[in-house]
Amino acid sequence: MKKPFIIAELGTSHGGDPVKAGELIDAAAESGADCVKCQIVYAEEILHPKTGKVALPGGGIPLYDVFKSLERGPAFYRDMKDRAEKRGLLFLATPFGPASAALLKELNPRAVKIASPELNYTSLLRETASWGIPLYLSAGVATLGDIEEALETAGSAWPDAAVPPNITLLHCVTAYPAPPEDYNLRLLSNLAGIFGLSVGISDHSLDPLLVPLLGAALGASALEKHFCLSRHDPGLDDPIALDPPSFTRMTAAMERARSMEGDALVDALKKEFGAEQVEQTLGNGIKTLAPSERDNYGRTNRSIHALTDIARGDLIRSGMIAVLRTEKLLRPGLPPRWERLIPGRRARRRIPAGEGIRFEDI
Repeated sequence: MKKPFIIAELGTSHGGDPVKAGELIDAAAESGADCVKCQIVYAEEILHPKTGKVALPGGGIPLYDVFKSLERGPAFYRDMKDRAEKRGLLFLATPFGPASAALLKELNPRAVKIASPELNYTSLLRETASWGIPLYLSAGVATLGDIEEALETAGSAWPDAAVPPNITLLHCVTAYPAPPEDYNLRLLSNLAGIFGLSVGISDHSLDPLLVPLLGAALGASALEKHFCLSRHDPGLDDPIALDPPSFTRMTAAMERARSMEGDALVDALKKEFGAEQVEQTLGNGIKTLAPSERDNYGRTNRSIHALTDIARGDLIRSGMIAVLRTEKLLRPGLPPRWERLIPGRRARRRIPAGEGIRFEDI
């Protein structure tokens, strides 16, 4: 069995503290990670201030305000990148819009990651694909059609190729935590066959072994797992992340499994976790929205929203709209592919600040 490329997802667990960021990177290196990933957040690129509290592992969080408190400049991320590379790790980061993408590009990254909610963010996909570096695309809370559209969008940055080179599609379940039985890991080979891409897993389940090792047995080329210093820390994702002992347990198990064939590893996992649990986690290989993420569809991913109140008859200008996550309180709008066609049109009716803009509104 080939060991997957292991990504320790630090997210924003550093809390904006450079000392803690360094501690996370050092701990990830010592725990067997090949790569550390962070998120470059600017609140206004992700949410509208009226989004309210967002349900996260730690409870209802005023996420816009938290993201504002986590905003940092290029020096913070440059130091993280330098620290990671000195430890022999690949530095990976997720941008969420034009400003964070511009900051990341200045760092001259060797790869870039797009999170599941941004899989439909047309302009962000085009921009990051145009950099010509390996691209990791998470495909949580997405249909096959959504994945196909994302790959076509990224491919538009490479006119001589149907799909840009060096894309890894990360199968994901957008739930925190995600039940192992929702992972449907037989889907990995089907996704690889349908799209002709390398396929991995972005794993939000709590167990350090079941989904990671089963995914490796089925050919996952990459594995992303949230990483923290302690599940009791205040980071947004810390309650569902692996601490260093758990992460080390996972990477050590991966090393031991390298000498095994995939089928033998599946059989070993059936003995450890039970045949029924393993079969439920393997699933049927058919791509559908997992039960735990269905309610997130159309809300955690991006749509077009009004930044300010727009009165009936107003001419809509580019500065009056943004591509944002809807989350639970606001009305979803049109998909981001319509972003360029809305400016210059007039509002048919009042559109409150924060609400999604739909065809009937313009």
